Amino acid sequence: MEFLTILLIAVSLAMDAFAVSISNGVCVRGFGKKEAIKQATFFGGFQFIMPVIGWVLGSSVKTYIETFDHWIAFFLLLVIGGNMIRESLKCEEDESRGSCSLTNKMLFVQAVATSIDALAVGISFAILDVNIIYAGVIIGIVSFVISCMGACAGKYLGDKLQSKAEILGGVVLILIGAKILIEHTVLGGS
Repeated sequence: MEFLTILLIAVSLAMDAFAVSISNGVCVRGFGKKEAIKQATFFGGFQFIMPVIGWVLGSSVKTYIETFDHWIAFFLLLVIGGNMIRESLKCEEDESRGSCSLTNKMLFVQAVATSIDALAVGISFAILDVNIIYAGVIIGIVSFVISCMGACAGKYLGDKLQSKAEILGGVVLILIGAKILIEHTVLGGS
């Protein structure tokens, strides 16, 4: 598989991480370069490792993963987004940016939720006999860069939105989860 094809796949896989990065940048109090790099490392790392895991699993489990991957992503994003909205409403009197923080646990769950499709791509790469390390590195780097871009955009929006930022971030995460679910169940996407 040529570089341009892998690059386009990488950009496509990174779009959910981009959207979640924007959401985190919007709602996390004190969000800065350190948080952007930490978040991008989680997202880029998982976008690298999930295709590798998928490649190792191979085509024998492809049908099992495709039947429920969208439900896992939807559930994880629904829980995270709902929690962000709940926390925001609980602390409405605080006029500063939301109280949400980027814990390793939160980033882990977000990274898993946004990289499940990469697992299925890894299975496809096994079928196509793609060099998975080469492809995984490209996917991971692209996701890292795009996540940083999303974080910067989210920080800018968060500075402008202030008190409503965490609610907006939670709604965005829930909508991303719903989009994944609709694509896979109603529209028959993969």
